Amino acid sequence: MARLTALSGLGRKSAALFLLETEGRRLLLDMGGGLELGERPDLSRAGRIDAVLLSHAHVDHVGALGRLDEIGTPPVFATPETLHQLPTELRPTRSAALPDRGPAEVLGLRFDTGRSGHAPGGIWMRFPTLRGGFLYTGDFSIEAPLLRCDPFPRSATVLADASYGDREDSLAVQIAALTDAARNGAVLPCPADGRGPDMVAALTAAGLTVHACPQIAGETERLTGCRPAEATPQTAEPAQVIVADGPNAEHGLPAALRDRPGFRFIFSGHVPRSSPAHAMIAEGRARWMGWNVHPRLSDLLALAETTRAERVLPAFVDLTTAPRLTAALGPRLRCCTSLEV
Repeated sequence: MARLTALSGLGRKSAALFLLETEGRRLLLDMGGGLELGERPDLSRAGRIDAVLLSHAHVDHVGALGRLDEIGTPPVFATPETLHQLPTELRPTRSAALPDRGPAEVLGLRFDTGRSGHAPGGIWMRFPTLRGGFLYTGDFSIEAPLLRCDPFPRSATVLADASYGDREDSLAVQIAALTDAARNGAVLPCPADGRGPDMVAALTAAGLTVHACPQIAGETERLTGCRPAEATPQTAEPAQVIVADGPNAEHGLPAALRDRPGFRFIFSGHVPRSSPAHAMIAEGRARWMGWNVHPRLSDLLALAETTRAERVLPAFVDLTTAPRLTAALGPRLRCCTSLEV
C-alpha cells in the first residue's frame, strides 16, 4: 500500500513537505521553507529520500532545497520552467524535467501531471495506488486569466490546496475593487513568477497605466508578448500604479519604496507576521486587498466532486477558521498527518 505522511503543510499556512511512499520509492512532494522569519521546517522524520518532486518554485514549496544533504541528496524533478525559476543558491546538482501535463516517470514510477493555474510551470500530480489513486494539487487556481488549470483526474485521496478556507469572493470582484483603489497610484507587491503578469494585464485592461519592476516586466512579456513600462527606485513616482516583485515589501522595489513619502501600498497575498507588510498594515501605512491565486471554497468542493474523492486532506489552512469547508467536506475530511492512500 502507498502511504502519505505530512511532514509540514497541514493545520496552518506553512511549508509544503509531504512524503509519499509507494512501490518501494520514498518521494518528497515539495520541499518548502518557512514563511516566518527564522522558521525552519523539521526534516528529521523525512529519512532518506529517493527523489524530490516540485509543484512550483515559490519559497514555501522549494525554500528548503538547500538542505538536500539532510535527506540523502536525492535528485530533484520539476517542469523546465520551475527549474529555471529556482534561485541559484537552491538549484540542485542533480535534476530532471517533468512534463507540465501528461504521463511522467520518476525512478520507474509512472504518474500523471497537469497545469495548476497558480504559477508558470506549476503542476498537480496524480499517482496510481491500490486505494484508487492519490492526487496532490500543489497550489492551484482556476481563475488566473493567463494561466491554465487542467481538469483534475478521478482520485480516491486528494491532498488539496485550501489556503483560503471559506473565502468565496471572486477574482473578478477583487479586480474591480483593486482597480478603483489603485487608480490614483499604488505599489502592488507580488511574488516573482506568480500573479504579477495577471495584475499588469487585468489593471491595464481596466484602463490604468501600469508600470512594473524589471522582474515582473520580463515575466509579463514572456506570457503576453507585451512589456509594460518599467519602474525603478530612480523612476518610480507616487502617482504611478506599480506592480513589483517583493510580496511583503521584504526585498526588491517595494522594499526600496516602503519608507519613501507618498507611496501607497496594497498587499494581496499571505502576510507573515514577521514581514514588513504586516507592520505596515498594522500601522495604517498600507492596506490588504485580496487577489485570488488559490481556490475558493466552491472550487474546493467542485474538486472533491469531480475527482469523486473519498478522502480529502485540506492543506495550508487552519480548519478552525474554515467551518463551512469543514462541514461541507463532511465524512470525506481527513486531518491526520499519516494515512494509507
